Amino acid sequence: MISQFRRTLDVTLQWVVIGQMIALTIMVLVAVFYRKFGASLSWYDEVASVMLAWITYYGAALAALRRQHLGFDGVLLRLPIPIRMTAVAIAEVLVIGFFLILAWAGWQVLEVVGDENLISLPWISVSFTQSVIPIGAALFVICELLSLPESWTAARVGRSLEHPEPHMTRS
Repeated sequence: MISQFRRTLDVTLQWVVIGQMIALTIMVLVAVFYRKFGASLSWYDEVASVMLAWITYYGAALAALRRQHLGFDGVLLRLPIPIRMTAVAIAEVLVIGFFLILAWAGWQVLEVVGDENLISLPWISVSFTQSVIPIGAALFVICELLSLPESWTAARVGRSLEHPEPHMTRS
């Protein structure tokens, strides 16, 4: 059941990030087209920066689920197993702790901005645009926890998730 949830979350995050990237690309192209003909869009800068933040948060959660963030497991895997596993545990606690604090702080941001709206699009609330902070941070924690068993096992047996061995095929 957990593996099915993980696969569903992986596919969902892929589509969310791809959809956001396509939308941002189209928006940039439309803005360039308008500017080329002397009519710039008043809302472009504000919305593009929000979309870029959303892509960053949701993309980071997807990378956490796949354990594809930058790392240095070459050093880690050369440590003796007890020290290696302690380092993995400490790193996980620090990462998850950071994102829990970020989720809490993001929630506080939502309370501060209250009922403010975007300047260029007054019908869109700032709370909606900034909701990516607590949602993205919570998603990161969920993805980190879902990928932890595989990461833990790989660290224990000395297998790199960053540089997996190529599969040998018979001809």
